[in-house]
Amino acid sequence: MLRLARQSAGLTQEKLAEVLEADVTTIQGWESGRRPLSAVSAGDFLRLCSRLSRLGAPASTGLRLREAVEADQVLATGVTAGAAWVSPDSHPLAASVHRWTITNLILWPILSRTPQHLQEFVPLVARRGPTPRHPALGAEERQRFLDHLLTIAERARHNDEALLRRQAVYLLGFDGRPDTVGWLRQEWDRAGRKRPADGNIAELLEARSASVALAVAGDGTHLHDFVAHMTHQSQQVANLNYWAYWIGELSADQTNDTFMFDTDTRSWTGIRLLDHLLKRLDPATSHLPLNLSTLHTLIASRPTLINDAPATRATLTEVLDRLASSDTLGRSGRNQLAGLQYAVRIADR
Repeated sequence: MLRLARQSAGLTQEKLAEVLEADVTTIQGWESGRRPLSAVSAGDFLRLCSRLSRLGAPASTGLRLREAVEADQVLATGVTAGAAWVSPDSHPLAASVHRWTITNLILWPILSRTPQHLQEFVPLVARRGPTPRHPALGAEERQRFLDHLLTIAERARHNDEALLRRQAVYLLGFDGRPDTVGWLRQEWDRAGRKRPADGNIAELLEARSASVALAVAGDGTHLHDFVAHMTHQSQQVANLNYWAYWIGELSADQTNDTFMFDTDTRSWTGIRLLDHLLKRLDPATSHLPLNLSTLHTLIASRPTLINDAPATRATLTEVLDRLASSDTLGRSGRNQLAGLQYAVRIADR
């Protein structure tokens, strides 16, 4: 992340070292990981962030570097612990509810794919030498990290371990090993087959995590079941609140999941969430049932999102027509599609 920020400011390692009045080996150590940036004093870290932005890096540089340090802590904890248990009192996965930006940074060395939210960091200087294009974990480090996630998911069963467990289960969807996919199916059998009780956030989120992780792993069948079980209004509100937090419409950081059952959702507009969902109604994606259900609930709760936005209605119409011409929707999905199409027709009058 530091290398991306430096390059987006048009700086070489030597030039940044000169500006910071530091040795170039210090910059090289930070960028290679030999010298963890998290070991820098808070004051020096903040000065580095602000200096990079003033030198031409995006204004979000400080935020992205802080998120990268947090992602590093999650990865380092897992690699160090391996299959050993780490208490939620000291585990970074239990410190706060993660948004998609941090989660994608954690997955960066797993997927070898630059997170979408970093696209504004456009390099203005050429890469020199065989420098890696993304963070990397060795084969043994990767296995230790994934084994650690599985240990957490298997052993964290108490109420005060729910956040730690839920976030580990989601990340396990990107594991890909047959044994882990089998474990996720067993987790669905345990947590997802029954309908979550109204108001029981733990049951709702356990079922959601298992079905979403399986969808990430390529098995989207159980996501249909989860959406079919999510019938209570409080569960639908919780799902909306989670999505709003996930993409950053809810700005306040959360240390547990109870905020999802806040029935007063006026603190966020839904504009960013609508745009986010419209880009993810792909008939080929295994997440389609949850994305479509969430969009249906969002428009039902906030009809002004399309009533007052002709351009958005046109985009939504195009997306819905594409879905209607596919054969990927079940009965529930077709009903939600029809409801959205009706909402668009009403708004066009």
